[in-house]
Amino acid sequence: MTQKKLVKAAKSGDDDAFYQLILLNKEKLYRIAYSYLKNETDALEAIQEVTFRAYTRIQKLKEDQFFTTWLVRIMINYCIDQCKKNSRMVGHEMDLENVKELQTDRPVINFNKLHIERALEMMEPKYRSIIELKYFQEFTISEIAEIVERPEGTIKTWLNKGLKGLRSFIHEEGE
Repeated sequence: MTQKKLVKAAKSGDDDAFYQLILLNKEKLYRIAYSYLKNETDALEAIQEVTFRAYTRIQKLKEDQFFTTWLVRIMINYCIDQCKKNSRMVGHEMDLENVKELQTDRPVINFNKLHIERALEMMEPKYRSIIELKYFQEFTISEIAEIVERPEGTIKTWLNKGLKGLRSFIHEEGE
């Protein structure tokens, strides 16, 4: 069954069709969640929450062919909210035990990747989202425009500004 038919069936109340749609998009959702949340447990929790939100709101999907972009948009919004929530909590709950947990939870990464991750974390969310969707999730400019509901020209501008900011940060850190 095609994705479009699965969406129609899911909107009609077919739980199995909805489940199939989630399975088709599970890996993409996980990669997005992990790129924002940097933690497997949080990424899996994000998938659960986004699945629930999509399930309860599937009737609001206007264009069946945009199911994937709609689902990705829900995931990005959830992740941005979680990042904001976590940044407010960092000062209050960070103790030695949490730091040890963070150190063992992440894979060993090279210095250049660490630089880029730090730079991305410091960027405005709109620029960060565009860069992550384009270069880490490999979406096209037109797909990103659909996801964030902005014109392609705006996406190109944000991508350009984001990349300039990224280069500037990396250059400053290198000195």
